[in-house]
Amino acid sequence: MQSNHPVEVAPSILAADFSALGDAIRAVERAGVKLIHVDVMDGHFVPNISVGVPVVESLRKATRLLLDVHLMIENPEQYVGAFAEAGANMITAHQEATPHLNRVVHQIREHGCRAGVAINPATPVSTLTDILPDVDHVLVMSVNPGFGGQHFLPIANEKIAQLREMRSRYTCNFRIEVDGGIAPDTVPQVVRAGAQILVAGTSVFHTPDPAAAVLEMQRLAADAILERV
Repeated sequence: MQSNHPVEVAPSILAADFSALGDAIRAVERAGVKLIHVDVMDGHFVPNISVGVPVVESLRKATRLLLDVHLMIENPEQYVGAFAEAGANMITAHQEATPHLNRVVHQIREHGCRAGVAINPATPVSTLTDILPDVDHVLVMSVNPGFGGQHFLPIANEKIAQLREMRSRYTCNFRIEVDGGIAPDTVPQVVRAGAQILVAGTSVFHTPDPAAAVLEMQRLAADAILERV
């Protein structure tokens, strides 16, 4: 099944000024974004520590935008409930982080959130075959997770294209999300491959005008859709 959702840019607050997150969110709201991407890191699954439940609670008070919470943590099943109650709308767990992926996906759904799974660059998309009918989105990491501002890994395009084909083959309707190194020069290629949610941090918040940066990527994405094979 081919998803008909438009391509969206999801600004990642990992790259924003944490002393002024409210201002950062208002800046991208002016570009009409619908999602804010929130990276949660525990220092174990990935070599960095970022935000936790209190920050998600604060973001929920600051905006009505959908909060796309990406759990880059071990044992995500222990924390799904807390992030859902804090205000997450979408929760994504890594295939590599738990032996109970199906249980985690259903747990996310039971808390009223959209459920997603993520894969690291070295993980084959074939590992997700059994879970694809049950998820709302699949997140393809296009960098090794843990830090913002990394260079895009082209292998992600192949994974995105494979997921697009699997979605059709298995009659699923999940959206394809890509995270890492997303910038004006990489937007066209990931969209042509089939990406629908583009997580962008440094290329949005490390610019003089974050709203203009989002609008430019949205324009590039719209043009690239016309070039999809």
